Amino acid sequence: MSVGVLSKPRINVLTARTLSHSPWLVHGFSTRRGGVSRVYGGGTLNLGFTRHDSRTAVERNRLLLVRQAGAISGKKPWPLVTLRQVHSDLIHCVDSPPAHQLVGDGLITRAPEILLAVQAADCLPLILVDPKRRAVGVFHAGWRGTLKRIAEKGVGEMRRWFGSDPRHLKAGVGPGIHSCCYEVGPEVREKFESQFGYAGDLFREVKASDPIRERYPLLFLSARPPGHSALPHKTFLDLVEANRRQLIDAGILPRNIGASEFCTACRTDLLFSHRTEKGITGRIMGVVGIRKPSASSC
Repeated sequence: MSVGVLSKPRINVLTARTLSHSPWLVHGFSTRRGGVSRVYGGGTLNLGFTRHDSRTAVERNRLLLVRQAGAISGKKPWPLVTLRQVHSDLIHCVDSPPAHQLVGDGLITRAPEILLAVQAADCLPLILVDPKRRAVGVFHAGWRGTLKRIAEKGVGEMRRWFGSDPRHLKAGVGPGIHSCCYEVGPEVREKFESQFGYAGDLFREVKASDPIRERYPLLFLSARPPGHSALPHKTFLDLVEANRRQLIDAGILPRNIGASEFCTACRTDLLFSHRTEKGITGRIMGVVGIRKPSASSC
Protein backbone atom coordinates (compact mmCIF):
# COMPACT_ATOMS: atom_id res chain seq x y z
CA MET A 1 0.00 0.00 0.00
CA SER A 2 1.36 3.36 -0.92
CA VAL A 3 0.55 5.95 1.69
CA GLY A 4 -0.07 9.64 1.81
CA VAL A 5 0.88 11.80 4.77
CA LEU A 6 -1.53 14.37 6.13
CA SER A 7 0.81 16.95 7.64
CA LYS A 8 0.06 19.51 10.33
CA PRO A 9 2.39 21.04 12.90
CA ARG A 10 1.53 18.46 15.54
CA ILE A 11 1.18 14.95 14.09
CA ASN A 12 1.20 12.84 10.94
CA VAL A 13 -1.46 10.38 9.81
CA LEU A 14 -0.76 7.81 7.09
CA THR A 15 -3.55 7.13 4.61
CA ALA A 16 -4.10 4.18 2.27
CA ARG A 17 -4.53 5.12 -1.37
CA THR A 18 -6.82 2.11 -1.87
CA LEU A 19 -9.22 3.88 0.52
CA SER A 20 -8.74 7.47 -0.57
CA HIS A 21 -11.43 7.84 -3.23
CA SER A 22 -14.56 8.08 -1.07
CA PRO A 23 -15.34 11.61 0.16
CA TRP A 24 -17.61 10.20 2.90
CA LEU A 25 -14.78 8.14 4.40
CA VAL A 26 -12.46 9.11 7.27
CA HIS A 27 -9.51 6.81 7.85
CA GLY A 28 -5.87 6.73 8.80
CA PHE A 29 -2.95 5.08 10.59
CA SER A 30 -1.15 7.17 13.18
CA THR A 31 2.62 7.38 13.71
CA ARG A 32 4.65 8.14 16.82
CA ARG A 33 5.56 11.63 15.66
CA GLY A 34 4.03 14.65 17.36
CA GLY A 35 1.73 14.45 20.35
CA VAL A 36 2.33 15.32 23.97
CA SER A 37 3.68 12.09 25.52
CA ARG A 38 7.22 12.28 26.92
CA VAL A 39 7.95 8.77 28.15
CA TYR A 40 8.80 7.27 24.74
CA GLY A 41 10.83 10.20 23.50
CA GLY A 42 9.97 13.88 23.45
CA GLY A 43 6.62 14.78 21.94
CA THR A 44 5.32 11.37 20.85
CA LEU A 45 1.79 10.37 19.90
CA ASN A 46 1.20 7.41 22.18
CA LEU A 47 -2.46 6.41 21.88
CA GLY A 48 -2.50 3.48 24.31
CA PHE A 49 -3.16 3.60 28.04
CA THR A 50 0.17 1.99 28.91
CA ARG A 51 1.57 1.78 32.43
CA HIS A 52 4.38 4.17 31.53
CA ASP A 53 2.34 7.09 30.18
CA SER A 54 -0.16 9.36 31.89
CA ARG A 55 -3.86 9.05 31.10
CA THR A 56 -4.07 12.79 30.54
CA ALA A 57 -1.36 12.70 27.86
CA VAL A 58 -3.00 9.76 26.06
CA GLU A 59 -6.41 11.43 26.08
CA ARG A 60 -4.89 14.61 24.62
CA ASN A 61 -3.12 12.54 21.97
CA ARG A 62 -6.36 10.78 21.04
CA LEU A 63 -8.11 14.09 20.59
CA LEU A 64 -5.25 15.27 18.36
CA LEU A 65 -5.65 12.15 16.22
CA VAL A 66 -9.42 12.55 15.91
CA ARG A 67 -9.02 16.15 14.79
CA GLN A 68 -6.12 15.38 12.43
CA ALA A 69 -8.06 12.55 10.80
CA GLY A 70 -10.90 14.96 10.09
CA ALA A 71 -13.44 13.27 12.38
CA ILE A 72 -15.11 16.56 13.30
CA SER A 73 -18.71 17.75 13.01
CA GLY A 74 -18.71 21.52 13.28
CA LYS A 75 -16.24 21.94 16.10
CA LYS A 76 -17.23 18.75 17.88
CA PRO A 77 -14.92 15.69 17.62
CA TRP A 78 -16.54 12.34 16.93
CA PRO A 79 -16.53 9.79 19.76
CA LEU A 80 -13.67 7.31 19.54
CA VAL A 81 -14.72 3.67 19.98
CA THR A 82 -11.94 1.31 21.08
CA LEU A 83 -11.62 -2.23 22.40
CA ARG A 84 -9.88 -4.15 25.13
CA GLN A 85 -7.88 -6.22 22.68
CA VAL A 86 -7.25 -9.87 23.50
CA HIS A 87 -5.74 -11.34 20.28
CA SER A 88 -9.08 -12.91 19.37
CA ASP A 89 -11.46 -13.18 16.43
CA LEU A 90 -14.25 -11.33 18.29
CA ILE A 91 -15.88 -8.63 16.14
CA HIS A 92 -18.57 -6.19 17.30
CA CYS A 93 -21.10 -4.31 15.20
CA VAL A 94 -21.76 -0.89 16.77
CA ASP A 95 -24.05 2.01 15.93
CA SER A 96 -23.17 4.25 18.89
CA PRO A 97 -20.46 4.48 21.57
CA PRO A 98 -21.01 1.52 23.93
CA ALA A 99 -21.76 2.12 27.60
CA HIS A 100 -18.93 -0.23 28.59
CA GLN A 101 -15.67 -1.03 26.83
CA LEU A 102 -16.03 -3.93 24.44
CA VAL A 103 -13.66 -6.89 24.47
CA GLY A 104 -12.37 -8.19 21.15
CA ASP A 105 -10.29 -7.26 18.12
CA GLY A 106 -12.67 -5.98 15.48
CA LEU A 107 -15.32 -3.29 15.03
CA ILE A 108 -17.74 -2.69 12.15
CA THR A 109 -20.42 -0.05 11.55
CA ARG A 110 -22.64 1.81 9.09
CA ALA A 111 -23.35 4.56 11.63
CA PRO A 112 -21.99 8.02 10.77
CA GLU A 113 -19.85 10.23 12.96
CA ILE A 114 -18.24 7.65 15.21
CA LEU A 115 -14.59 6.74 14.80
CA LEU A 116 -13.66 3.06 15.15
CA ALA A 117 -10.13 2.30 16.31
CA VAL A 118 -7.70 -0.51 17.07
CA GLN A 119 -4.26 -0.16 18.66
CA ALA A 120 -1.04 -1.78 17.51
CA ALA A 121 2.71 -1.80 18.08
CA ASP A 122 3.82 -4.59 15.68
CA CYS A 123 0.49 -6.31 15.01
CA LEU A 124 -1.38 -5.17 11.91
CA PRO A 125 -4.20 -2.62 11.98
CA LEU A 126 -6.49 -3.53 9.08
CA ILE A 127 -9.33 -1.43 7.62
CA LEU A 128 -12.18 -2.67 5.41
CA VAL A 129 -14.47 -0.34 3.46
CA ASP A 130 -17.62 -1.09 1.47
CA PRO A 131 -18.16 1.86 -0.90
CA LYS A 132 -21.52 0.48 -2.07
CA ARG A 133 -23.09 0.02 1.37
CA ARG A 134 -21.10 2.79 3.07
CA ALA A 135 -19.95 0.40 5.75
CA VAL A 136 -16.55 0.18 7.44
CA GLY A 137 -14.56 -2.03 9.78
CA VAL A 138 -11.25 -2.03 11.60
CA PHE A 139 -9.39 -5.07 12.94
CA HIS A 140 -6.32 -5.96 15.01
CA ALA A 141 -4.34 -8.84 13.52
CA GLY A 142 -1.36 -10.27 15.33
CA TRP A 143 -0.24 -13.83 14.67
CA ARG A 144 -2.88 -15.21 17.04
CA GLY A 145 -5.71 -13.22 15.47
CA THR A 146 -4.41 -14.11 12.02
CA LEU A 147 -4.36 -17.79 12.96
CA LYS A 148 -8.02 -17.38 14.02
CA ARG A 149 -8.75 -15.78 10.61
CA ILE A 150 -9.90 -12.41 11.90
CA ALA A 151 -9.44 -10.75 8.48
CA GLU A 152 -11.50 -13.43 6.76
CA LYS A 153 -14.13 -13.28 9.49
CA GLY A 154 -14.21 -9.50 9.23
CA VAL A 155 -15.32 -9.83 5.61
CA GLY A 156 -17.90 -12.39 6.70
CA GLU A 157 -19.29 -10.12 9.41
CA MET A 158 -19.64 -7.21 6.98
CA ARG A 159 -21.48 -9.52 4.64
CA ARG A 160 -23.74 -10.76 7.46
CA TRP A 161 -24.62 -7.37 8.94
CA PHE A 162 -24.61 -5.15 5.87
CA GLY A 163 -24.99 -7.44 2.87
CA SER A 164 -21.53 -6.46 1.63
CA ASP A 165 -20.32 -8.10 -1.56
CA PRO A 166 -16.63 -8.97 -1.02
CA ARG A 167 -15.90 -8.03 -4.64
CA HIS A 168 -16.79 -4.43 -3.78
CA LEU A 169 -14.76 -4.25 -0.57
CA LYS A 170 -11.50 -2.35 -0.33
CA ALA A 171 -8.81 -3.07 2.26
CA GLY A 172 -5.92 -1.14 3.74
CA VAL A 173 -3.33 -2.94 5.87
CA GLY A 174 -1.47 -0.50 8.09
CA PRO A 175 2.10 -0.51 9.39
CA GLY A 176 3.20 -3.61 11.27
CA ILE A 177 6.15 -5.91 11.71
CA HIS A 178 7.25 -7.39 8.37
CA SER A 179 8.89 -10.64 7.38
CA CYS A 180 12.33 -9.02 7.52
CA CYS A 181 12.06 -8.83 11.31
CA TYR A 182 9.26 -11.11 12.51
CA GLU A 183 11.14 -14.13 13.84
CA VAL A 184 8.88 -16.79 15.34
CA GLY A 185 9.35 -20.17 16.95
CA PRO A 186 8.63 -23.56 15.37
CA GLU A 187 5.38 -23.85 17.33
CA VAL A 188 3.95 -20.84 15.46
CA ARG A 189 4.83 -22.37 12.11
CA GLU A 190 3.26 -25.67 13.15
CA LYS A 191 0.04 -23.91 14.13
CA PHE A 192 -0.18 -22.13 10.76
CA GLU A 193 0.61 -25.32 8.86
CA SER A 194 -2.29 -27.02 10.63
CA GLN A 195 -4.70 -24.30 9.45
CA PHE A 196 -3.59 -23.04 6.04
CA GLY A 197 -2.69 -25.03 2.95
CA TYR A 198 -0.50 -22.15 1.76
CA ALA A 199 1.41 -21.84 5.06
CA GLY A 200 4.65 -22.75 3.28
CA ASP A 201 4.42 -19.46 1.40
CA LEU A 202 4.24 -17.46 4.63
CA PHE A 203 7.54 -18.49 6.19
CA ARG A 204 11.19 -18.21 5.28
CA GLU A 205 14.15 -19.78 7.00
CA VAL A 206 17.55 -18.21 7.43
CA LYS A 207 20.58 -20.07 8.71
CA ALA A 208 21.91 -18.41 11.84
CA SER A 209 25.36 -16.89 11.57
CA ASP A 210 28.15 -17.02 14.13
CA PRO A 211 31.26 -14.90 13.32
CA ILE A 212 33.38 -16.65 15.96
CA ARG A 213 32.47 -20.10 14.64
CA GLU A 214 33.23 -18.99 11.10
CA ARG A 215 36.64 -17.61 12.13
CA TYR A 216 37.63 -20.52 14.41
CA PRO A 217 35.82 -23.63 13.08
CA LEU A 218 38.19 -26.07 14.85
CA LEU A 219 36.88 -24.91 18.22
CA PHE A 220 33.48 -26.32 17.37
CA LEU A 221 34.49 -29.80 16.18
CA SER A 222 32.62 -32.69 17.77
CA ALA A 223 33.02 -36.46 17.80
CA ARG A 224 29.75 -36.91 15.94
CA PRO A 225 29.67 -36.92 12.15
CA PRO A 226 29.98 -34.75 10.16
CA GLY A 227 32.43 -33.44 12.75
CA HIS A 228 30.71 -30.26 13.82
CA SER A 229 27.32 -29.19 15.13
CA ALA A 230 24.96 -27.49 12.72
CA LEU A 231 23.87 -23.91 13.23
CA PRO A 232 20.17 -23.48 13.92
CA HIS A 233 17.76 -21.90 11.46
CA LYS A 234 15.73 -18.80 12.17
CA THR A 235 12.11 -18.73 10.99
CA PHE A 236 10.37 -15.54 9.88
CA LEU A 237 6.62 -15.05 9.36
CA ASP A 238 5.10 -12.79 6.69
CA LEU A 239 2.10 -11.49 8.62
CA VAL A 240 1.12 -9.07 5.85
CA GLU A 241 0.93 -11.81 3.24
CA ALA A 242 -0.96 -14.06 5.63
CA ASN A 243 -3.71 -11.47 5.97
CA ARG A 244 -3.67 -10.60 2.28
CA ARG A 245 -4.27 -14.25 1.43
CA GLN A 246 -7.18 -14.38 3.87
CA LEU A 247 -8.79 -11.33 2.30
CA ILE A 248 -8.42 -12.83 -1.18
CA ASP A 249 -9.85 -16.15 0.01
CA ALA A 250 -12.79 -14.20 1.44
CA GLY A 251 -13.50 -12.77 -2.03
CA ILE A 252 -11.77 -9.39 -2.08
CA LEU A 253 -10.08 -8.61 -5.39
CA PRO A 254 -6.27 -8.42 -5.12
CA ARG A 255 -6.21 -4.97 -6.73
CA ASN A 256 -8.44 -3.68 -3.91
CA ILE A 257 -5.95 -4.64 -1.19
CA GLY A 258 -3.14 -2.28 -0.22
CA ALA A 259 -0.49 -2.75 2.47
CA SER A 260 1.87 -0.27 4.07
CA GLU A 261 5.53 -0.58 3.21
CA PHE A 262 6.57 0.44 6.73
CA CYS A 263 7.93 -2.22 9.10
CA THR A 264 7.44 -1.18 12.72
CA ALA A 265 10.56 -3.04 13.86
CA CYS A 266 12.73 -1.30 11.23
CA ARG A 267 11.19 2.16 11.62
CA THR A 268 11.11 2.98 15.31
CA ASP A 269 11.87 6.56 14.27
CA LEU A 270 8.36 6.67 12.80
CA LEU A 271 6.39 3.92 14.58
CA PHE A 272 6.20 2.00 17.83
CA SER A 273 7.55 -1.56 18.02
CA HIS A 274 6.86 -3.72 21.04
CA ARG A 275 9.48 -6.21 19.94
CA THR A 276 12.31 -3.84 19.05
CA GLU A 277 11.70 -1.62 22.06
CA LYS A 278 11.38 -4.62 24.38
CA GLY A 279 7.88 -3.77 25.54
CA ILE A 280 8.65 -0.21 26.64
CA THR A 281 6.72 1.53 23.91
CA GLY A 282 3.50 3.27 22.92
CA ARG A 283 0.70 2.36 20.51
CA ILE A 284 -0.41 3.60 17.13
CA MET A 285 -4.03 3.41 15.97
CA GLY A 286 -5.83 2.47 12.81
CA VAL A 287 -9.06 4.48 12.61
CA VAL A 288 -12.06 4.58 10.28
CA GLY A 289 -15.39 6.38 10.22
CA ILE A 290 -18.23 7.64 8.04
CA ARG A 291 -19.26 11.21 7.34
CA LYS A 292 -22.95 12.08 7.01
CA PRO A 293 -25.12 11.40 5.09
CA SER A 294 -24.98 7.63 5.57
CA ALA A 295 -27.14 4.57 5.15
CA SER A 296 -28.95 3.28 8.21
CA SER A 297 -26.86 1.63 10.87
CA CYS A 298 -26.88 -2.01 11.88
